[in-house]
Amino acid sequence: MPNPSTTAVLITDPQNDFMSEKGAAWGLVKDNVTRLNTNENIASLMKAAKSADMQLFVSPHSYYEHDKHWHDRGPVQGLMNKIDMFRVDGPTTYANFKDSGADFYPPLKQYIEDGKTVITSPHKVYGPDSNDLVLQLRKRGIQTVLLGGFAANLCTDSHMRELTEQGFNVVVVKDAVGAPGEEAYQAALTNYNMIANAVWDTQQAVAFID
Repeated sequence: MPNPSTTAVLITDPQNDFMSEKGAAWGLVKDNVTRLNTNENIASLMKAAKSADMQLFVSPHSYYEHDKHWHDRGPVQGLMNKIDMFRVDGPTTYANFKDSGADFYPPLKQYIEDGKTVITSPHKVYGPDSNDLVLQLRKRGIQTVLLGGFAANLCTDSHMRELTEQGFNVVVVKDAVGAPGEEAYQAALTNYNMIANAVWDTQQAVAFID
């Protein structure tokens, strides 16, 4: 059982493009998200973390204008570029960020924008290799993360793998993730069960936090 004092909740990509019905990727994830009650479960994890004074981390995704000019992309990266997912004006201006696809899902902002949540620099592909998440976790003495977010088989999976490689204990919250279809979700579950230290549902995670 993890030690609550060295445990944090970590959510990948809790942003409009995934979580809002108007988001660029909503059509890809809506069936899975609706079945799992993902949005509400992520909110429950965040609320529980705040109530218990447990640290909350968010690893967001965003792309600047210069990222549109990458020479090589995989198929999903190509699609994300084509539909302008997580588009932000640039690293020095967020003038059009509010209510954009890259902005945080409104029901979660009360937890994310309270001045205490650690919002990492954006990851650029899938995992935290390209942002400061590991540094931020280590600087706060975190040893275990309760992990949820989007997309189950992409960014969430990649965060699980990299954090495991870095020596963290990872507990994936299996109904607080969203995937682009049931096949992708089942593939993610297979990986979670083989790699993560544990796989819980939201009820188990909230009971642990409380």
